[in-house]
Amino acid sequence: MASSNTYRLSCSIPGHEMDVRGLASTFFPEGAFVSVSRDRTARVWVPNSSENRGYKELHCMNGHTNFVSCVCIIAPNETYPRGLIATGGNDNIICVFSLDRPDPLFTLKGHTNTVCSLSAGKFGTLLSGSWDTTAKVWLSDKCMMTLQVFAAFGKFTRHEDCVRGLAVVSSVEFFSCSNDATIRRWMVTGECVEVYNSHTNYIYSVAVFPSGQDFVSTGEDRTVRIWKKGECTQTIRLPAQSVWCCCVLPNGDIAVGASDGIIRIFTESEERFASAQDLQAFEDELSKATIDPKTGDLGDIKIEDLPGREHLNEPGNRDGQTRLIKEGTNVEAYQWNMSDGRWLKIGDVVGGSSKESSKKVMYEGKEYDFVFTIDVNEGGPSMKLPYNVNEDPWLTAHNFLQRNDLNPMFLDQVANFIIENTKGHTIGPAPASAVDPFTGSGRYIPGAPDSRQGFGTDPFTGAGRYIPGSGTTGTTPAGIADPFTGGSAYSSAAFQKSVTNIYFPKTDGVMFEQANPTQILGKLRELNANAPEDHRLTDGVLDNLEKLLLTVSDSKSQDLPTADQISILWRTSHWPEDIVFPVLDILRLAVRHPEINAQLCGGTDGASLCNHLLGLMSPQGRPANQMLALRTFCNCFSGSHGRSLLLGQREAVLSRAADLRSVCNRNLHIALATLVLNYAGILHGRPSEIEAKAQCLSVVSSALEVVQDKEAVFRLLVALGTTVAGDNTAKDLARSLGVSSQITKYASVSDPAKVGECCRLLLDELQ
Repeated sequence: MASSNTYRLSCSIPGHEMDVRGLASTFFPEGAFVSVSRDRTARVWVPNSSENRGYKELHCMNGHTNFVSCVCIIAPNETYPRGLIATGGNDNIICVFSLDRPDPLFTLKGHTNTVCSLSAGKFGTLLSGSWDTTAKVWLSDKCMMTLQVFAAFGKFTRHEDCVRGLAVVSSVEFFSCSNDATIRRWMVTGECVEVYNSHTNYIYSVAVFPSGQDFVSTGEDRTVRIWKKGECTQTIRLPAQSVWCCCVLPNGDIAVGASDGIIRIFTESEERFASAQDLQAFEDELSKATIDPKTGDLGDIKIEDLPGREHLNEPGNRDGQTRLIKEGTNVEAYQWNMSDGRWLKIGDVVGGSSKESSKKVMYEGKEYDFVFTIDVNEGGPSMKLPYNVNEDPWLTAHNFLQRNDLNPMFLDQVANFIIENTKGHTIGPAPASAVDPFTGSGRYIPGAPDSRQGFGTDPFTGAGRYIPGSGTTGTTPAGIADPFTGGSAYSSAAFQKSVTNIYFPKTDGVMFEQANPTQILGKLRELNANAPEDHRLTDGVLDNLEKLLLTVSDSKSQDLPTADQISILWRTSHWPEDIVFPVLDILRLAVRHPEINAQLCGGTDGASLCNHLLGLMSPQGRPANQMLALRTFCNCFSGSHGRSLLLGQREAVLSRAADLRSVCNRNLHIALATLVLNYAGILHGRPSEIEAKAQCLSVVSSALEVVQDKEAVFRLLVALGTTVAGDNTAKDLARSLGVSSQITKYASVSDPAKVGECCRLLLDELQ
């Protein structure tokens, strides 16, 4: 079999829907490997038997409720002669699979944060590492030992930043790779015997060839690097920003996983090279990539000082050398390919000039001037209607109806909607408020504020006009409108004139303060009148609740809540779950009052309040109660007793809150995002609280997987920014979660502008 001593693309496998985060070669079938992804799946790939190159999917495994971050293979034994596959995820669990079934044989629970690394040990044992700062040793489905990681590995201190991956060379040696852009070779005694430099950004993974001397590495600089005899002999760039993982296959080929969801196989064997057509397609894809100079080795760029295309007539000095040229007003990046003796275009450089960035909105890989959200009916999912101003609105409407299998009778309605809401625009964001073409602006959205005071159908009973906890949050201070409470009044003009970050860190809590006492009391009396007799409240109890509500709703009130009123509020908050929501709304407002905050959140009463709210937040609970319990927790941050309570109960509260992310409810998602934001605010400036910050990052990352509402996304972004601001360890944790690739899609959001602005600031923070 001929070898070229140069690795080239063998095939690309577009099997995953999101980032590929881990790869491992399997014992069975021969030549197979397994991949894990942010799409929550693990997949086994086997060589195509009918061709000389390429792989096909043999088996897909599901079991995680959040993205999968690592994988390892457990060697065959008498019970499992084909071995087992272990995967760890952001849901804090380890799933163990066989090739016989798509669901786990068993799951391992015990870690309290993301499981970030797995390794198979002797005698069928499994070792796991987690963000909870512990390592665990498992045998079958039992945890045999727990180690405190930081204490155990304290003597290996030569890296200047966090370590991202390890690879065993022998029983006495191993490699490590790090955010400091170095790879180091260690003796198990703690001696660093060699340092390897070539990467220009974080290094995420390292894998060793069977020789034990040569290895391959991948990182944030978009590269795969081949190391032979201690030198980087080849650099392969990919059309993806983050190259997360790699593994060496039994035949010597290299499998690589990246943030674009594609697995690529590279080989030295000429027989397994991709076809000339596929190699050219890969080269073309690479040439169309965009490069942010802050993430690579390009340095400061001044277009006027760059040479032209004639600079490419000079050969490079080493494989992987980068050269920039000026092509008109653009900057192009080229890499020297030593084996071919030519310069290979690796992308267009963006961000290095004053050229104005695009104001379009990205949707499904294309840029649009507008992307409208259309709700066809109250119970169904929303749909996206993308539109460019140079398109025919009637054709766009026709394609939208056909794509979503909707009745053609809506054609005029949708086309007129597009025309009306893009009137006078040539380019730019969609209007902040657009009338829905199917249901109209006055349709009911459960839990949402209504533009007309006092209007809105009750989402729970179909009668009345009370919407629990509806309205904005807080008041707008003078000057720049608060991005949390300013709504459509918010303007990005101030941001455009200054680079000042007005979004994070946000250390003052965000509260849910708006209410309509008349509506709350009206609904309370209505439900009480229809309640079973044994649950019916007396007039005296209702009067006390009314007085308490009026006291806590009016910031100018001089009245103080009485002990009887607080006691009645606590008792009635245990009303039957189908009718308790008006009382929970009163409780939500009441905990902001210093007297009530101190009494309900202090001492044993605090634990009782926390347990009661956590019970209402059970996954089987009612969405209205879940939302109001979350809002109550948010408002508890207004007092010192509430803050102390929630810090003490942080793990339980955030874990239960994270479980609600899959509930399809806009207001619940906003409340969840606000809760994490308030935790992030109170933890800011406390570098010792890294475990708590890790949980905040984990909740934010998992919520971003499912949350669609832009206000909820915005608050999650601010929570993320507040968590990492001024804390390098927290930044490293966020990077290892891959949040940059999660949030990049929001950088181009212009409606509302605060989402895009906050996202871009956050991406800069994480560089």
